[in-house]
Order: sequence, then structure tokens, then C-alpha cells
Amino acid sequence: MATITLRLSGDNAKVGTTVTLDELATSVGGGQLAWIDILRPGDEERTWLMGQKLHHLAVEDCFKEPVTKAYVYENHRFVVVRARDADSDLDTEFMCAFVTENRLITVRHAEMPAMRNFAKRFGSIKVQNRIDLGPEYLLYEMLDSIADDWYRILSGYSQRLDLLEDRVFDPNKKYPNLLQDLHELKQDMREISKSVTPLTDVVKNVLRSDAEFTSEGCMVYWHDVQDVISNLKENIANYNSGAASTRDTYLSQSTVRLAESQKQTNDVMRTLTIIATLMLPITAIASIFGMNIEAFGSGTGPVNLGEVILIMGFTSIGIIGFFRYKGWIGGGEE
Repeated sequence: MATITLRLSGDNAKVGTTVTLDELATSVGGGQLAWIDILRPGDEERTWLMGQKLHHLAVEDCFKEPVTKAYVYENHRFVVVRARDADSDLDTEFMCAFVTENRLITVRHAEMPAMRNFAKRFGSIKVQNRIDLGPEYLLYEMLDSIADDWYRILSGYSQRLDLLEDRVFDPNKKYPNLLQDLHELKQDMREISKSVTPLTDVVKNVLRSDAEFTSEGCMVYWHDVQDVISNLKENIANYNSGAASTRDTYLSQSTVRLAESQKQTNDVMRTLTIIATLMLPITAIASIFGMNIEAFGSGTGPVNLGEVILIMGFTSIGIIGFFRYKGWIGGGEE
């Protein structure tokens, strides 16, 4: 079921009133600037919007997955942006805004923290003092609220990136899942960019000289929000680059650690090889005395000690020569 909230400029600007479609006709007027916020609209709200002489294509955009845009129709202006869903830090939903002569009509299908912030701004003294700038100034405040909401989210990612960098360069402790955390941070930056980048394009379209979207009196505020969103976009790019650089450093350090571990393995193998080499003569001597030959007064076989040693010598020379031929010892080449 749809929820319609009405806020009027003046003494009661801080108070939002939940109204029905029938009550809107008698509640709006008297020269006051009105903000009508329609949450989760249905068929009745669609019919009401069409009855306000809003362009049918703009109305249809409120009930499907539209693209972000800023467009000037004959009797109103229309904007589609993405804002953060209250149910998640990164999920976004479309929000449509109609700007008429004395009304700002917003249509959305989800709760949005930025809209709660905008509601507080609407009732502030600052906004009420500038209410004569019209509903397009309210639209500026709404987009600025969306940008501020992303700034709040990014501040947490800044601290998270600093923590991951400290862990990557910490020589005293190994932290699990560092690579996964860095990868998730980069994915989150991409998700935020999906909302912020189109927001930048919308503001650029509003400021186009041929668009005739905003008046001269509001132009300075739109340039301000353009600077805010451009800075937000740069921060996202910087965090994304920082995450990529930290990830590359982590991978480099992992490669170095792997090389050091391999070196330790090689040292162990070399030590074991030396031990085995030292054991070979001992094994040979024990084997000689265990054979059926005449050696040092023991054994009665037909082969004497000198012949056995001679065979061992030729075998060793042959093996060493083969190793040299293969380049495994002595620096020889195959």
C-alpha cells in the first residue's frame, strides 16, 4: 500500500503529514511550496499522477526500471536518480522527481536514508529562507542529501582501507582473508560507482545551457552540488586505486614469502643431501665387509678387495662424468 507524505513550506515545514489522494486536492495551495513524497505507489497513484498533467512517459518511468535522466517537458521537469536503499549499505533503488511550478513530487519504491535527511533539511531555517527559489532548489537539496549519504558510507570505507593497509604491512602478524577483504572492497567501490556516476551525468544535464532546466538564481547551487558529486566520484576512484595498490602489494609480499619458504626448503634438502653423501662411504665399507670376498683376512670368495674398489671407482667416475655432461655439477652444459 502506498504512503503519501505532504510537507508544506512555512511555519509547519518540519512536520510531514500522511494524506490520501483525495486530501491532496484540498491540502496543496495557498501559494505554499509543497513536497509530495509517494512511497510504493500503485495503480491509484499512477492515475493521480496522470491527472496532474504530467507527461505519460515520465509517469511510466516511475513504475519500471528507468535510466537516470534529467528532462524538460512542456509543463514540468523530470529527474531519475539512484539512491541508497535503507535495507543495505550498497543496494540502490530508483527515485523519480517531478518539478512543477510550486511542487516537488517524488516517487520511490523503497525507504531511503537520503530522503529522511532531505525531510530534515526541508524544515530547516536555511531552506525556508530560500523557499522563494522554487521547487528546483528543493531538488538541489535532495540531490545534495543523496551525495551526503554516500559520503557517510565512504567514510567507513576509508577507515577500512587504512586498516587493511596496516595489516598488509604488519611484519609481526599474519591476518587471514586479507586478499578476500581487499577484493570485496573493490567490488563495493564498483557498486557505489553505479549510483554516483549517473548522478554526475544528471547534474551535468541540468547545467547544460540548452537544457533550460534551472533558473539563474539556482545556478550557483547546482554548480555547488556538481563540485560535491565530482569530489565524491574522485574519492571513490582514489579508494579503488588504493585497494588495488594494497592488493598488489599483498600479492608481491606473498610471492616473496613463497620464495623465502622455497629457499628454506632447498636449504633443508641440501643439508639432507650432504648427510646422505657422507653416509655413502660408510655404507660402502659396511657392504664390503658384508660381501663374500677376501678382504682384510675375511671372506673366501673369488673376488678380492682391490677388484671391488676398482669397480666402485669406475662407477663413481662414470656417474660424475654423466653429471658433468648434463650440467648438473661443475657448470657444464648439456
